[in-house]
Amino acid sequence: MSSLVPYLTFRDGDASLRFLTTVFGFEPVTEQRDDDGGVLHAELRLGDTLVMGGAGDSRPGAAPGLYLVVDDVDDIFERAVAAGAEVGYPPEDTECGTRRARP
Repeated sequence: MSSLVPYLTFRDGDASLRFLTTVFGFEPVTEQRDDDGGVLHAELRLGDTLVMGGAGDSRPGAAPGLYLVVDDVDDIFERAVAAGAEVGYPPEDTECGTRRARP
């Protein structure tokens, strides 16, 4: 099973979260903040739709990302690298108990 989740880049995390919850009715699932209280990562849900976002490259033209949820991160990562993908971050366990990688 897999799903594709949009990953938004926030210039102002708190304002973005307020906008998504107030205007569209998203419900916060989780937030991770930096030492200054800025939003590093957030997950919001609206029905069966999940959106993630956080601090990142907010320069004009910087693209938001996509987060692909898969059953076997290590296998998909190995297949992507074998097909020529460059290694961004090798598979690792996260503080949330999940596994992630960025080929």
